[in-house]
Amino acid sequence: MIEDFSNVDRYELLNEIIPDIKETRISIKTKKIRNLDGKIEERIYKIGDGSVIKIFDKTPFPTQSTDVVCPHFLELKWANGCPFDCSWCYLQGTFRLLKRKKKPFVKDIHKTIKHLLIFFENVNQQEYILNSGELSDSLLSEDTECPFSQWAIPLFERFKTHKLLFVTKSTRIKNLLNINPHNYVIISFSLNAKSVAEKWENAPKPMDRIKAASELQDRDYSIRLRIDPIVPVSNWRNCYCNLIDTIFSNIEPERITLGSLRGLQSTINQSSDKSWTKYLSERSNWGRKISLNKRFELFSFIKKYLEDEYNFYQIALCKETIEMWQKLKMNFKDIKCNCIS
Repeated sequence: MIEDFSNVDRYELLNEIIPDIKETRISIKTKKIRNLDGKIEERIYKIGDGSVIKIFDKTPFPTQSTDVVCPHFLELKWANGCPFDCSWCYLQGTFRLLKRKKKPFVKDIHKTIKHLLIFFENVNQQEYILNSGELSDSLLSEDTECPFSQWAIPLFERFKTHKLLFVTKSTRIKNLLNINPHNYVIISFSLNAKSVAEKWENAPKPMDRIKAASELQDRDYSIRLRIDPIVPVSNWRNCYCNLIDTIFSNIEPERITLGSLRGLQSTINQSSDKSWTKYLSERSNWGRKISLNKRFELFSFIKKYLEDEYNFYQIALCKETIEMWQKLKMNFKDIKCNCIS
């Protein structure tokens, strides 16, 4: 369950913890990381025990054509789980050994803030984006007494160094609409075609998510989108063209990251509805995928539609192989995807 902080005033909480920062002994570990362009760079690896801030490095540096491309980004692991129940949700596998499974859980807010403060005080030579939605929906606590947005955004705005990335399928945006300033915030909505969402996503309707994104963009939030996972259902071309038309009728996204249907074996094992797995026929170092030729057909069509109809070129692929990037004549070494600057 979501932890109850009803007796905690978020501003008093920050004022209480911030003065103690100089007395806090939390280590900062760096690590030499090989970036996708091949260059070795000393980067932040984790703060303290890594339970709050840690680099996502589960995808090794890609060398084989079937290796997936994923830049190493920083996770802000302030919560676990998701209130929605999409059939292919990878959190089903990630949290399969926990008693609560993927049921939403907010971690100790004091520890999260302390680790963030250590990060802000000591890491200021380059800008990082902290992804708050890799292990949770970033808006899962917005209807509680202590919403994540209401204490996290002011903290990032206070230090003006790094950016906070929200990743969500939620429409719980009322708190976001009332928070100013929000210059160090990026909101990323995951979307899918209507028929796909109706069959496999137990979450707000894609149109409602687009409306939420539009409201936030009207308040000058930076908006990114993920169309993921793309599924080759019957009449998929019209389905995804309709989605794209609806997007651009309402918002102007900063970036769009495309991902095709995929499934780690742990996810497949835990899924109660496995009907989506019939599309998976190929293996990679990131689970099972749609066949290479079909993925190429999906990506090339959607990419061309975005470029030709909307003159939109800020496109990247998520968890996709070197071979696919090359077939699409895209440069994965210069990736500009959802989770990075």
